[in-house]
Amino acid sequence: MSADAQKRAAAEFALKMVINGATVGLGTGSTANYFTEAAAAKVKREKLDTKFVPTSQTTYALAQKLGMNLVTIEQAPFLDATVDGCDEFDSSFRLIKGGGGALHREKIVASSSKFMITICDASKQVETLGAFPLPVEVSKYGVNATSWKIERALVHLGYKDPKMSIRVNAQGKPFITESGNPIIDIKLGKIDDAEKLDGYLNNTPGVIETGFFIGICGVVIMGTDKGVVELTRA
Repeated sequence: MSADAQKRAAAEFALKMVINGATVGLGTGSTANYFTEAAAAKVKREKLDTKFVPTSQTTYALAQKLGMNLVTIEQAPFLDATVDGCDEFDSSFRLIKGGGGALHREKIVASSSKFMITICDASKQVETLGAFPLPVEVSKYGVNATSWKIERALVHLGYKDPKMSIRVNAQGKPFITESGNPIIDIKLGKIDDAEKLDGYLNNTPGVIETGFFIGICGVVIMGTDKGVVELTRA
């Protein structure tokens, strides 16, 4: 089974969260799109009164095109669930997200839900976080100043040769999030203490949000070659 087939299978398995009267957060990215498309089809097929909160303009555009009942996080500050993808997850249900650049809004929506469901293919499961670069959204004011503070914190924590880069778009210009901020991607290879690193980064002036989702995800639905596996945090 290909990675895309695994993602699609996981997305379809998560449709059990789409029920009448529920409010569900819609993540951003290719995996989340599979869920958005499948959820729209289920709502139409079963004539459900389900509301959805998109986490980006891209997701909003797709959901609107599919005729979904959309509300904002201001209109629905407490959600029943959020279904989103991830870039990595470990056995403690710690995630790295933000490859698509929507980490700030994704975290706001996910943390406003009763629980977060992560859907993914088997390649996203890792023993130790860090192979995927950690996205850090920073203020557009003082990017270079924030960058050297982050580097100083990393060195203090024992990361001797951190690889940091400001994300660029397809045109080679700095990538800007929907909140108007750049993203610094940090490639560490292996993250020894995600909680400690997250704390240091979030206490760095200029940092808006990190791609760590710690203590937020309660369920991982993962497509594998042998079928869909549902993992639940103890």
